[in-house]
Amino acid sequence: MDRNQILDAAAQLMSQKGFHAASMQDIAEAVNLQKASLYHHVSSKQEILFELLEQALNLLTERIAAVFSQELPVEEKLRQAMRVYLATLTEHPDLSIVLFLEHRSLEPEYRQRHIPRRDRFEQLWRELIQDGISAGVFRQTDAAQAARFLLGTMNWTITWYRADGPLPIEAISDQFASLFLDGLRV
Repeated sequence: MDRNQILDAAAQLMSQKGFHAASMQDIAEAVNLQKASLYHHVSSKQEILFELLEQALNLLTERIAAVFSQELPVEEKLRQAMRVYLATLTEHPDLSIVLFLEHRSLEPEYRQRHIPRRDRFEQLWRELIQDGISAGVFRQTDAAQAARFLLGTMNWTITWYRADGPLPIEAISDQFASLFLDGLRV
């Protein structure tokens, strides 16, 4: 049994039941451990939640930064970043649900460590939008508000998207990008 297996099981349980309803006993049973043995791997459910949030942000940041570092026109960079972002969310649905719906369950000491990291991730999107504004490609707008609007729209996808639905995530991403970019273009 390794820590990643425990985190994967915890993400699945927390995405299904919610942080408060998923117990350490549930997590232990999911990985075939006694509850006491689980504590040899993790110190608390708060630690697990924090690690899941960090894991999700690391994954998203890595994938988005790879797109943002490419030499592309800002519109294309935004379109590709949206596609990568939504693909990542749907490839890791349990982790995504925990990131977006369970972060409020962090106790203050963990929240203080998480919030700056989350804000830095949002800042990447703000900067990309500001780059488009500065280049005259996007109209003058509040880049922070535009980034929050975009992320909020994409984040909410986790609540309704189904892999067996009528559209693949790539088509949904392209529709989102067109709607968003049409609203930003000069």
